[in-house]
Amino acid sequence: MDQENLDAIVNAIVKELTALGIQPSPVVPADQTHTLPISESRPVETQLDSNPISAVALGSDLIIDLNDPTTQAARRQPGVHQPIDPEGLSALMDTTTARIGAGRAGVRLRTASLLLFQSDLAVTQDALYRDVDAKILAEFNLFQVQTQVTGGKQEYLLRPDLGRRLSAEARHIITKRCVKSPNIQVCVGDGLSAAAIDANLRKIMPVIQSGCQTAKLSLGTPFFIQYCRVGVMNDIGDLLKPDVLILLIGERPGLGRAESMSAYMAYRPASGQNDADREVICNIFDGGGTNPLEAGAYALQLAQKMIKKQSSGVKSRLMET
Repeated sequence: MDQENLDAIVNAIVKELTALGIQPSPVVPADQTHTLPISESRPVETQLDSNPISAVALGSDLIIDLNDPTTQAARRQPGVHQPIDPEGLSALMDTTTARIGAGRAGVRLRTASLLLFQSDLAVTQDALYRDVDAKILAEFNLFQVQTQVTGGKQEYLLRPDLGRRLSAEARHIITKRCVKSPNIQVCVGDGLSAAAIDANLRKIMPVIQSGCQTAKLSLGTPFFIQYCRVGVMNDIGDLLKPDVLILLIGERPGLGRAESMSAYMAYRPASGQNDADREVICNIFDGGGTNPLEAGAYALQLAQKMIKKQSSGVKSRLMET
């Protein structure tokens, strides 16, 4: 907000207060170094609660509300006051999603930058604490099991180890309902972003399913894991013994970026395996990441490669050297 708009707001408020019979204290301009004598200062004698002043009361031509700071145009708008090279700054901002060129008000963030930060943080918090849409799980006939987390999201965040192990009830349900020893086993986990599953599952799952039919690979019974961490793949491998396990899981959300999903894959996962034994397709999302349709196709190609080499992760890389 520039000085002209700020002065207009102040003048409108003073005018409205005067019309209501309220005499505001005199305002000393910032560029003046003298102070008013105590005798000239007058307290504001008012009951603001009984005479609320809204934005509407300040005049039909004056709008106090700021524009939406989350639009792409607003995100790319430089906040630096009188930059030396405006075109260069805009070009630099277009090369990255990092928060550069935001400017400052003294030593603080500008209002638009602060509002954008708070808005993006809210998106992150919402993705982290909400649950996956039950309608999406029903569309793909995904029954639900749970890890050893029993204290909700708070315990899930504080105890990653519990999210890597299936509960006793989950083990029983999976053993009872799932096909054993399939070529491909697909599991879906909420991970750290339920929004990622909501945004991508409808696109990537049909690609994997149709790809298995085309490649004549048997597909196991898919299911959903609540409070899921990547390490739970070992427990699933011990129970179902698939050739390749694909875990679709929500990634850790960034500021304003909550729809990013990963596909972790492993050849015959079992107890004792770690990240070195796995493959991952990360940053799966539309509009800047790996397109979910392409990710599904690539996951099938990678699964076929794993089955052929009978390995994944570092072991697979060592076989190529």
